[in-house]
Amino acid sequence: MAKTPSEPEGKICIAQIGAAHGVRGEVRIKLFSDDPNSLTQYGPLETADGKRHFKIVSARFAKTVFVCRIKGLTDRNEAEALNGVRLYVDREQLPELEEEEFYHSDLIGLDARLEDGTVLGSILAVHDFGAGDLLDIVPSRGKGLYVPFTREAVPHVSLDEGYVTVIPPEGLLDEADESERSLEGEGADFSAQPELLDGLKKD
Repeated sequence: MAKTPSEPEGKICIAQIGAAHGVRGEVRIKLFSDDPNSLTQYGPLETADGKRHFKIVSARFAKTVFVCRIKGLTDRNEAEALNGVRLYVDREQLPELEEEEFYHSDLIGLDARLEDGTVLGSILAVHDFGAGDLLDIVPSRGKGLYVPFTREAVPHVSLDEGYVTVIPPEGLLDEADESERSLEGEGADFSAQPELLDGLKKD
């Protein structure tokens, strides 16, 4: 399956810099891995284009993010300028995954099929808003769907064949159909897509 243009080949996004913390250049970082050591064990993290590198020299957990100090960053204004920067490592540095473990980037672009083989759409992104991973599925037209990335809702993943089987929660497809009908004839733009946030999936 084709990669989303914003995804660099051969790299995995493991974290994203958020807001500045305090006045001494610390930043909040959201980690896309279950292993907190990921912030430091792979050496300096880099941007998607590989032009900038960031060495995390300290990190402490604070609710849902890590408050980190980056080497050479001592000013709040500089820290604020990094808000939204995604941090990558080379894929070859990461450990082999166990069965039923997937990198988010491997799921992006896969077809989402119903149990009868009907293609529902394709996976645009994998999000975590605090209650677990959600597959952001974009149909050929109409409103996108969020399907929980659980064994119950996604019983089968085939990277080789390029698809996942989904069993949407009851009523989800009905809500999407109703939303599409309400937009018909209003010149709705279905091309807008939310920002891609890829990371690591660990059961």
